[in-house]
Amino acid sequence: MDTLSHPITLLQTDVSEGLIGHGEMVERLLIALLVGGHVLIEGPPGVAKTRTVKLLASHLPGSHGRIQCTPDLLPADLTGTQVFRPETGNFDFIPGPLFHALVLVDEINRAPPKVQSALLEAMAERQVTTSGTTRPLPDFFMVVATQNPIEHEGTFPLPEAQMDRFLLHLSLELPDAGQELAILNLVEAEEAAPPSSPSLPVSTEDLHAAQAEVAQVHLAPALKDFIVRLVMASRVGGAVAEWVEHPVSPRGTLALAASVRARAWLKGRDYGLPEDAQALAPDVLSHRLVPNWAAVSEGRTGRSLVDDVLRLVEPW
Repeated sequence: MDTLSHPITLLQTDVSEGLIGHGEMVERLLIALLVGGHVLIEGPPGVAKTRTVKLLASHLPGSHGRIQCTPDLLPADLTGTQVFRPETGNFDFIPGPLFHALVLVDEINRAPPKVQSALLEAMAERQVTTSGTTRPLPDFFMVVATQNPIEHEGTFPLPEAQMDRFLLHLSLELPDAGQELAILNLVEAEEAAPPSSPSLPVSTEDLHAAQAEVAQVHLAPALKDFIVRLVMASRVGGAVAEWVEHPVSPRGTLALAASVRARAWLKGRDYGLPEDAQALAPDVLSHRLVPNWAAVSEGRTGRSLVDDVLRLVEPW
């Protein structure tokens, strides 16, 4: 399978060139793009969460929107609303930002529950319902949400049902000294000579063709068994079950398998490997299990529990 020269594979390099230390995040965003999933990016302010999504959006087909979440946001601010036209005597629907192909939802945990509910319908069903009418969203529709883990005042924690709708949950850290210097040099260079627009943006046809190829990536029975065993480790009798209040659901199994196919495709392979599952498991599974009170009291998190699973569950 010759994918290394595909426009989407080349896109990974193009986007990464405008970032420092975020090659893995770009790969994860492309994985979600290839399997039609959504991504939640969590990290402190100023680590290029929004910048990364904007760079990706500049290379993709369709329109792109941004929603800055605040506690006074209303569902209609996302879905759109009916507007009365006196000159015609009719109500016209004005689409909201959810009708874009790629939607950046900044600080999603600042949105109130009703807004999160409207967003959940869009993410799960790829449609919105306003004034009793259900309207489909674009054929290519992807939500990338960001979350600030530092501030909690005026925030509304995402419910487990909505967390489960994200294919991947990425956790970013502050850069080290070398990366910090590289960021400084990169920003100074851009201010002196702003980067040009992408010369070869990905087309809708490229995206659909790539998604069809990803769906054909082979997962051997032994690899499927490994994926299932990783998930079952969070359930009753599993390796970390004693620390888990709510284990990973079958959606987690499907998400990990789909993500493995996409990562293999980006690596130029038509088959998945255990290393794909091991690399992706923390981002695919950690937000799908809920630690119990004993785990929380010990300082354990979903991500640390998945790390334990990877250490205890062998591929073969």
